[in-house]
Amino acid sequence: MNAPVTLHAAATWTAPALVLRPWCADDVTALVEAYRDPGLRRWASPPVEGAEDGLRWVRDRERDWASGTRFGFAVLEETLGAPAVAGHVVLKGVGPGKPSAEVGYWTAARARGRGVAPRALDALGTWAFESFRADGLECLELLHQADNAASCRVAEKSGYAFGRILPSAPPSYPLDGHLHLRHADDARSALSASSASSALSGLRPIVQP
Repeated sequence: MNAPVTLHAAATWTAPALVLRPWCADDVTALVEAYRDPGLRRWASPPVEGAEDGLRWVRDRERDWASGTRFGFAVLEETLGAPAVAGHVVLKGVGPGKPSAEVGYWTAARARGRGVAPRALDALGTWAFESFRADGLECLELLHQADNAASCRVAEKSGYAFGRILPSAPPSYPLDGHLHLRHADDARSALSASSASSALSGLRPIVQP
């Protein structure tokens, strides 16, 4: 599959709905701005220093789509004005006969605290299983460095259960990592289950990371 895809995630009580679509050249300015955040630069690679790097990054994502094995989405918040880039999610390593694939993400600093990552990952995971389970996809993996506590919380909220500790492998992976897993046989998305739980508990609002 390499045709463009658009995904959606519902609004919450405190945050707008999300649209997920392939990156394009019009996103370069927002991408460069997002990469100015030291917190993002710590975890994401390669660095994006300016417009030239940003356009190269976008063209790489377009080639990924053309390859049919890696699918990166710009995550946009549906605001009153033009939709604003709030983050990125990616499905990678998918292919015929492969039982597992990996997901990754980042959230722009200005959009943190509004549940962007869990909602975007939930939409991505649902699409991944609907699109590739017939080809053998049964499990999605989310990996992060062991000292990234925020990613642990996002994984749990997105339905990715902790699997095991991955030993360090310097120099590329200087610290241990965590492997989280989400299986195709999960009956409902983590966000749907959390919403149902809140309803049964007196409609208490869900606090997103």
